[in-house]
Amino acid sequence: MNTSLADPAPLLDPALNFFPEKVRHIHLMGVCGTGMGSLAGMLKASGFTVTGSDQHVYPPMSDFLAAQGIAVQTGYRPENLASRPDLVVVGNVITRKNPEAEALAAMGLPYVSFPQALSHYFLAAKTSLVVAGTHGKTTTSSLLATMLDDAGLSPSFMIGGLVQAFNSNFHLAGGDHFVVEGDEYDTAFFDKGPKFLHYRPHVAIITSIEFDHADIYADLEAVKRSFLRLVAIMPPDGCLVACVDDPVVREMVADAPCRVFGYGEGENAFWRLDALRVTPDGTDFTVWRDGRRFGSFHSRMPGRHNALNGLAVIAVLDRLGVDVAAIARGLGNFAGVRRRQEVRGTVGGVTVIDDFAHHPTAVRETLAALASAYAGRRLVAVFEPRTNSSRRRVFQDAYVTAFDHAQEVLIKEQEPLANVSPDERFSCRQLAEDLGRRGVAARYFPDTDAVIAYLVAHARSGDVLAVLSNGGFDNIHVRLLAGLPS
Repeated sequence: MNTSLADPAPLLDPALNFFPEKVRHIHLMGVCGTGMGSLAGMLKASGFTVTGSDQHVYPPMSDFLAAQGIAVQTGYRPENLASRPDLVVVGNVITRKNPEAEALAAMGLPYVSFPQALSHYFLAAKTSLVVAGTHGKTTTSSLLATMLDDAGLSPSFMIGGLVQAFNSNFHLAGGDHFVVEGDEYDTAFFDKGPKFLHYRPHVAIITSIEFDHADIYADLEAVKRSFLRLVAIMPPDGCLVACVDDPVVREMVADAPCRVFGYGEGENAFWRLDALRVTPDGTDFTVWRDGRRFGSFHSRMPGRHNALNGLAVIAVLDRLGVDVAAIARGLGNFAGVRRRQEVRGTVGGVTVIDDFAHHPTAVRETLAALASAYAGRRLVAVFEPRTNSSRRRVFQDAYVTAFDHAQEVLIKEQEPLANVSPDERFSCRQLAEDLGRRGVAARYFPDTDAVIAYLVAHARSGDVLAVLSNGGFDNIHVRLLAGLPS
């Protein structure tokens, strides 16, 4: 098969993109990704023989897969398919030029994408509850799964973060519902549509819609087209729970084929948030349903954005018939999600918090929540640009106003994207300078060691250090806690 750049024909035969009737052995290419690793565990628990391959095999995912009895080959090679598995799941980290993908095409084995496999094996027999949106997907889906379980409905779930109540990011149970985080990222190199189009939504939450994923979306209009496709596949007897405070969300759901329940703080929201109060113990708020008081609620999670995430889940649980007392109990019991405003420890009066925030809006809302929760304490933001979008200039100006709630901002130099020209890359130095001109104390650091050395020398009792990154940040949290004077 000619695979030259001049030949746009797909590498894999589309006729082989199917599920064989009899499947015993499933091989996952890119198995060490968070979602793929979870899928591997779920398939193993369902009785399949599961193998996998990945370029980078290391803890914690390597330990997790080993504990599940899943054999993993390091590196992508034709030999990894020598056993001729009945089905191959191709992760979206795999390119058409990957040597294992080329071997897959040459061998003519059936193949599917990760979203296709999740849908076929786990969503088809359940009522699918999909949480989508630019921000808050992981927290909202974790909250929904945990509260459903607290209400005795025994949901299954697969989520992009570690849910504290289960100490896992996936769970298979006997209830009717499956909660899935609906990612708008592309499905695979042979399917450039968003993942959430495969997830059979019966109920869907849309938290927000902004421009993100600059590596696959050209602009906001392209993102909107993906969400319009999600809305279009909703069944007539399903429902959308949509944050109507967001004008883009309002536009996307205007012609939905199913019932839409708007939520937010605006007077026209069917589900309305009111009397918000953030304290060191969490957030208290009142909920109104169609103009009538529904109840008062407490969440351990600080901030307006987390209260809105809770409001979306309250709307879904009410739709599913859960009574208000059980909803309030479940929300109050929710222990959170790893890496979402997670307190990693306190040493010498200095509190270290780990958060996934990377988009300018997420940074702004997270710091606003922490400033309210830790009122009177000095808030220091430690930022590592790491996503494909945050390492491009697309958000250079937007970040300048995202740190207003911090008293000091420390910015670590990014790892440059090799396929992006220097003039299109995000500048950490420029952000530090722009913040300084805005009156925010900001410092630039070339590496993580320099950040840690500065904080160990200058952090003082009462400080709150908010570490913001969607990556491991060179284990900065543990190293900080070990280095701070007690």
